[in-house]
Amino acid sequence: MIAVTGATGQLGHLVIQALLKTTPPASIIAAVRRPEAAADLAALGVTVRHADYSKPETLDTAFAGVDKLLLISSSEIGQRVPQHQAVIDAAAKAGVKLLAYTSILRADKSELGLGAEHKATEAALKASGLNVVLLRHGWYSENYAGSIPMALEHGALIGSAKEGRVSAATRADYAEAAAAVLTSPEDQAGKVYELAGDTGFTMSELAAEVAHQSGKPVVYVDMPKADYEQALIGAGLPAPIAGMLADSDVGVSAGWLYDDSRTLSSLIGRPTTPIAQTVAATLSS
Repeated sequence: MIAVTGATGQLGHLVIQALLKTTPPASIIAAVRRPEAAADLAALGVTVRHADYSKPETLDTAFAGVDKLLLISSSEIGQRVPQHQAVIDAAAKAGVKLLAYTSILRADKSELGLGAEHKATEAALKASGLNVVLLRHGWYSENYAGSIPMALEHGALIGSAKEGRVSAATRADYAEAAAAVLTSPEDQAGKVYELAGDTGFTMSELAAEVAHQSGKPVVYVDMPKADYEQALIGAGLPAPIAGMLADSDVGVSAGWLYDDSRTLSSLIGRPTTPIAQTVAATLSS
């Protein structure tokens, strides 16, 4: 049995879809906070179980009989460490044979603020005695999709990344990699995968791609971290999210979200989705 936490989330749902290509639905468990939101998965024959990171009492039942578990990192920044610990404890209690965790690129060394909770979770996993495989994710291409309409409106894409390169891939790319690891006949225990897009790009190159495809003038405007953070807040983002995005942009300038190993494309057996395709999908939506 393979269980996926956060299975109704953007990444989790894609992992379930990827698993269904090779795995009988009866062998898949969607562990979700709101079972009623997983009706579409249940209709496909996937077993749906209640699993709330913040309610440890739900996890024992959710993980009963599970052989392999994908722990998708919580979306609640600041609460991830205790939430992930609850999942780890329940997995150990249930006798899970392999736990895969969606961490961040080079979590053991990363200076990104976003990396601290991932590093702490990796330490907890190491201390748990469980067989663990780390899926360290780079940036999602979709992170840039939301900024494209505003860039078109103002003729500028803003950020604090300078000319740093980011190796982004789509959530579907990362989801296929998770499914490949979870269904691999090879022993995955102890492996660490640094996963990222095949080809890095700068924000100037992203702005040029948006301009090319839209036929409208768009340039990249770099600004100090504090100014970018305030601009994001002014655009309606909550302050903690704005702070995280600004910090991550500075991290791009330092190379923390760049990787040229092509480990992700090797896992999924095809090139990762180019950023130009994400731009095209955003412009056509």
